[in-house]
Amino acid sequence: MKYAPIRRINVVDDQLMATELEAAQADQSDTLLMEGLREDQDVFAVRSIITGFIVGNDGTEVTVDVGYKSEAYISVDEFAGEEIQVGDKVQVMVTDVEPNGDLVLSKRQADLELGWQNVLSNKAEGQRVKGTVLRKIKGGLLVDIGVPVFLPASQIDLRRANDVGDYLGEVIEAEIIKIDIDRKNIVISRRRVLEEERKANREALVSQLQVGDLREGVVKNVTDFGAFIDLGGLDGLLHITDMSWGRVNHPSEIVKINQTIEVVVLDYDAERGRISLGLKQKTRNPWEDIENRYPAKSIHKGEVVNLMNYGAFVKLEDGIEGLVHVSEMTWGKQPTHPSEIFKQGDPVNVMVLEINHEKQEISLGIKQAEKNPWDNITSRYSIGTKVKGPVTSITNYGAFIELEEGIEGLLHVNDISWTKKLTHPSPELKKDDVVECIVLGVDEERQRISLGKKQLEADPWEEEIPNKVKKGDTLAGKVAKITNFGVFVEILDGIEGLLHVSELPDDLAADPENKLAIGQDIEVKVINIDYQERKIGLTMKG
Repeated sequence: MKYAPIRRINVVDDQLMATELEAAQADQSDTLLMEGLREDQDVFAVRSIITGFIVGNDGTEVTVDVGYKSEAYISVDEFAGEEIQVGDKVQVMVTDVEPNGDLVLSKRQADLELGWQNVLSNKAEGQRVKGTVLRKIKGGLLVDIGVPVFLPASQIDLRRANDVGDYLGEVIEAEIIKIDIDRKNIVISRRRVLEEERKANREALVSQLQVGDLREGVVKNVTDFGAFIDLGGLDGLLHITDMSWGRVNHPSEIVKINQTIEVVVLDYDAERGRISLGLKQKTRNPWEDIENRYPAKSIHKGEVVNLMNYGAFVKLEDGIEGLVHVSEMTWGKQPTHPSEIFKQGDPVNVMVLEINHEKQEISLGIKQAEKNPWDNITSRYSIGTKVKGPVTSITNYGAFIELEEGIEGLLHVNDISWTKKLTHPSPELKKDDVVECIVLGVDEERQRISLGKKQLEADPWEEEIPNKVKKGDTLAGKVAKITNFGVFVEILDGIEGLLHVSELPDDLAADPENKLAIGQDIEVKVINIDYQERKIGLTMKG
């Protein structure tokens, strides 16, 4: 057989021909060996790997001479970006023999087969390999270590990856955990490599770790009570209370999974393998010199950050919050809940009332930051001053009247009427009624004002009754109220007397409720007048 590659090199120019001829002569021993092998036709059996020479390249297909009766053509795509030079040796696989005897060759299949042979002969279970992640497949990733091998999803990282696609294109180091020679199947584990590195790092970290150290770590998990930080072999807990000097509702406000952060080692329990970490400790504690920045009685701007049944928390700066008790919110009537006055986010002015440095607590007041309406109250509401205002609330013992914002006075039930015996204000007053009163008394220290409504009129027991009603007088009256012990009769405008059952005629005394009606006109006689007790006794007998 003649030297085939030289015979077919006439497709190129003279200079290239000389170059290829020189290369071919330099490798004459390989060529002769190849030609000797061609005498054995089994060399061209399907799946056999043979050596040939590149004799042409048109940019789409590469022409390869393997010493057969005709050349074969291989797509340039199978060379995967390799430099293609005429005269270069190339190993290819016979993938098919066509009916006319032409060979179908594949460089890619040959590379794969040779790669497997190399890996299977040179690698063993337990060895480490490096490779590039090619693509996602069912159950994990395909990694190129010279040949494509399987990396299960459970073996990609120390914790199962959320999206294995994040590793595409990465060069990774892994350990061979299974080789199936017959099936040409290799399984690798990156997790084992990471675990070994983690163990080595842990041992190194344990020997060096000290309280107060600054360490860089990666957030691996976030819970309601904190975050677990991987320090490179050891996990530490960053508790929610150690994340910020300020208010933190949930750790996710401060850290995110896979975030790299620097933390301070607060405590290390070697026996239990527990590490406490801090983030806020990297910055100055805002409670240092707190008294200098917020002295007692000083007024500051703040923001309402939380509302509770007993008060509102106001932020003065990051890490510094104080409590405004519900009793310190307004000079007026104390609200049943702070939400009646404020909402979260409201800006407020507050006065520092007290600081407990040991407990890191500040007591604040909102009303103290405003002018106290009770200051000089007697100059505005001296005794005898007439006032007017709406009823804000009603109790068993009286009604509260608003005189101005933050100032209320009490109209006692006994000071509503001269003549009516009231046990509750409701017959005469209801909420939001505008009432005119007179100031009866002012207690500036206890912040109380007493009001009277009946005092706006003359006391009928001092002038009208002595002049108009005398013992023995017979008067026309109207039934005002019927009780089990007698009948109240109105004898003058607003003035009632009691007609006791003993003073009723026998026919009425037996059943006054059915024999008499409210508003009924009757004639009565005055039998007694008690000015001290303000009572008038009546009779219908005689």
